[in-house]
Amino acid sequence: MNNDLRWNPEGTSFTWTSERDGWEQLYLISRDGQKTTKLTPGTFDIDLQHVDKSGNWAYFLASPDNPAQRYLFRVGLDGRDVTRLTPENETRGTHSYRISPTGDFAVWTRSDADTPSVTSLVSLPDHRIIRTLEDNADLHRKVTALKLAPVEFFQAEIGDGVHLPARCIRPPELKPGHKYPLLVYVYGEPAGQVVRDSWGGLWHHMLAQQGYIVMSFDNRGSRSPLGRSWRREAYRKIGILPPSDQAAAVRTVLRERPWIDPTRVGSWGWSGGGSMSLNAIFKFPDLYQTAIAVASVPDQKHYDTIYQERYMGLPAKNRKAFHEGSPINFAQNLKGNLLLIHGAADDNCHYQTYLKLVDKLIEHNKTFSMMTYPRGTHSIREGKNARRHLYETMTRFLHEKMPPGPR
Repeated sequence: MNNDLRWNPEGTSFTWTSERDGWEQLYLISRDGQKTTKLTPGTFDIDLQHVDKSGNWAYFLASPDNPAQRYLFRVGLDGRDVTRLTPENETRGTHSYRISPTGDFAVWTRSDADTPSVTSLVSLPDHRIIRTLEDNADLHRKVTALKLAPVEFFQAEIGDGVHLPARCIRPPELKPGHKYPLLVYVYGEPAGQVVRDSWGGLWHHMLAQQGYIVMSFDNRGSRSPLGRSWRREAYRKIGILPPSDQAAAVRTVLRERPWIDPTRVGSWGWSGGGSMSLNAIFKFPDLYQTAIAVASVPDQKHYDTIYQERYMGLPAKNRKAFHEGSPINFAQNLKGNLLLIHGAADDNCHYQTYLKLVDKLIEHNKTFSMMTYPRGTHSIREGKNARRHLYETMTRFLHEKMPPGPR
């Protein structure tokens, strides 16, 4: 269910997005519910952006051939004339739009995994650039001067015909016959997708320049535009299926890429990704030697019901899965290096749950590292120098526990 309902001016019909045929598609439904017209034919997911009621057009983002990318399309409310508006010479990247009420103009932002964003005002439907609003020219020059290795996109086959979308940032040069440490950046929850062909900052690139391989995988149940069945795979199995998929993907790349060092494998993530990193090092202690968990949810019973019960059902009716999906219940398995980071003012993943995990690790006589940001909320941006301090703390931890470079 969703609330993305948009009436036509006469009030006789409305548009509605639904997964009824297995894909997130757009429908036009009569007021009495007797007539339903599918407007976006195809086996791909769409993300509705705007309905131009006066012009009878609906605008949506989609990428029929590559789930890591996004392009703008439009379709008539009669179901005809599905047209891609993002220029065909834009062959990669993520394109976002803020469309005017009339549908005549849009603020267009594009980036890809190797290129910072550029924002322009364009006319629609011809997509003519009227004015460049932000070209990020200085940043582009600085990034070009860094001579970063291109980001690689690939599929990680984990068995039973399942292929996970994946991306890889390598060091600029790999010495033949040597092995490099692998750091997996993970989210893995139903609310997000990390394998995106979009600009994501420079921290991972910096680590790659220092001698780390940085990868990400979108497991089943993540918010990848791969259809309803993909997203429903993790229903009532949050914290169970996703970390298993991630571990299977790590085993795949260790087998297929001999330049990855199996004795230096780490995971890091934020929020749900922090929980995934905890599950990684607790449930697969012989695969992961290092983990960093930022603003995590150690116990699913202590997260907000509107999210957790949406994907896990009621605790009383899914008690075993709530237990098995919560990393706190596997803290006794810790063998490697763990850094816990949390904001004391986190109003999303409450600080109390972080302290419960700390207490549980102490109970099991485990050695670990921890960092608290007294003013930090879930984003840990509060307080002078907080973000820089956080990333430098993580960098030092990785250098100490999982040293970079070839061996």
